[in-house]
Amino acid sequence: MRRSVLVALISLVAACLGAAYPVYYKEQYWKLYHEHYIQYPDDAIENIFWLEKAKKADFCNPLYALATIEDKKQWERYRYLLDMQIDLKLIEQHIALAVKFDKRVAYFYNAPWKADNLETLKIAESAYRAALSYWPEAKELALKAMKMRFTVLSGGEFWVNEAARIEEGDLDYKATLDRELARLAKVRSEFAKMDSTTY
Repeated sequence: MRRSVLVALISLVAACLGAAYPVYYKEQYWKLYHEHYIQYPDDAIENIFWLEKAKKADFCNPLYALATIEDKKQWERYRYLLDMQIDLKLIEQHIALAVKFDKRVAYFYNAPWKADNLETLKIAESAYRAALSYWPEAKELALKAMKMRFTVLSGGEFWVNEAARIEEGDLDYKATLDRELARLAKVRSEFAKMDSTTY
């Protein structure tokens, strides 16, 4: 009996280990990023981890790219667009993380928890600022990709649309994040003014 349980356990472990594969390339890490129906802070942190790994990794061979690559021009545009997309997703994940800690309004009845609210605002601000740090590179990569607008990239159409929105100014995370940081500073100042007479 014990022997059969042991054999079953060893078989299960071997099957799990056999299914694993090493991850080396940007595209492989990109595939580990995933969206959640309900995004908890841990989910955003997990995605940030994979996207940061993707940002630092090398590109795979063009044969295994996430779009069809037929020449060097397409390969160059593909690299700009994938790196831009990684930066955009890092911005989105940092915003998703910030939103979980951001108090959008300083209600008077939150005065008893003033210190806790000020602490969570620090976390939110840190996440917003981290998101902002990826924007200059994302914008630069988008503009480089759009200079190659006549290089058609089959399979990367959505990325091209995102780059076009950045070029036209329709997608501007700097403006969004500056607005959120200004609002957060106002909320922080309202919490800081609270005292024993507030509630």
